[in-house]
Amino acid sequence: MSDRSVLLIIGGGVAAYKCLELIRLLAKRGIGARAILTRAGAEFVTPLSVGALTGDKVYTELFDLTAEAEMGHIELSRSVDLVVVAPATADLLAKAANGHANDLASTAILATDKPVLYAPAMNVRMWEHKATQRNLRQLGDDGALFVGPDEGDMACGEFGHGRLAEPPVIVEAIEAALSGGARPLTGRRVLVTAGPTHEPLDPVRYVANRSSGKQGYAIAGALARLGADVTLVSGPVALDAPAGVSLARVETAREMLAASEAALPVECAVMCAAVSDYRPEIETSHKIKKDRGGLTNIPLTENPDILQTIAHLPEGERPRLVIGFAAETDDVVAYARTKRERKNCDWMVANDVSEAGHGVMGGDVNEITIIDGEGEETWPAMPKEAVAARLAARIADALGQKGRQT
Repeated sequence: MSDRSVLLIIGGGVAAYKCLELIRLLAKRGIGARAILTRAGAEFVTPLSVGALTGDKVYTELFDLTAEAEMGHIELSRSVDLVVVAPATADLLAKAANGHANDLASTAILATDKPVLYAPAMNVRMWEHKATQRNLRQLGDDGALFVGPDEGDMACGEFGHGRLAEPPVIVEAIEAALSGGARPLTGRRVLVTAGPTHEPLDPVRYVANRSSGKQGYAIAGALARLGADVTLVSGPVALDAPAGVSLARVETAREMLAASEAALPVECAVMCAAVSDYRPEIETSHKIKKDRGGLTNIPLTENPDILQTIAHLPEGERPRLVIGFAAETDDVVAYARTKRERKNCDWMVANDVSEAGHGVMGGDVNEITIIDGEGEETWPAMPKEAVAARLAARIADALGQKGRQT
């Protein structure tokens, strides 16, 4: 990617600040960036901050004689390998879909002969409006590429789809577009487990935990975007399957183990599920009543250890890369180190699920430490989608190295 470059069109919206991180991540990948900053975008980020990161002039006006003399708007739109619009506001999408060209951003989009990748960001009602959806369909028919938007809380106080995709996710999409659609995990089979397990006591009660499945689902989606053939084995959660992922829904730990074994062989297993360690020793077919002895004593028995089972498979059957997760409330890294050795994992991903740990279970943010045979790597707190994108890229690098070694 060191000889590739993008034209980044920064639209107006609170999410414009994320473009500064996007430019920085692109530079780390060796991808150069030029920037057009719309008038609305300049209400949220400054030309000085954008220019400091791109190392280039920031273009803002269509009728700028100096800019036109140095780099005409048509040449600007064609001097790169890809045009990226982020945030792609409802206004920018409408202009592009209908061929408007009344400012530098819309003129550059219309004049380019390069692919255009849109990262939409707007209020949920604007996103759902028929006009916006019609514009998206038109742009898709015209060959446009898209990444996001995400679902979540918005600056306007509402909740829903419309959040700008996280910068690492946008970088993934940019790299895929620049590689002509070639994705580093194409042809690789991957297993991901996610969510809790529910261990029934009677028809209405069960033993479980607070896992939402968000991190595992995000990882499955990120791996699929890199081209992997992903089987996601999920406990009971209120989430839809990510695009391009084969979903197997289960309830209990024993069902999760059976579904995981059925998904083999795979090159990588990401065991993110929060599997219940124990289940009730006896499951009744009728609701247990208080007046008939109640639930004062529930004998438990140990569930199968899915991660350890997969990681201890014989050579030839074991995935090349087995990744476990350690959700802890204290001595997080120390426990994760021990768990990695005991379970025979290649990597152990440790996170703090105590109240001080960003509300990981059920929350949207995660902070992890990856422990492998070479040491430890701690990442700062970031949205789970961003964790997933970064972890998927690390997995792709690892499998690429393993592939070359074999």
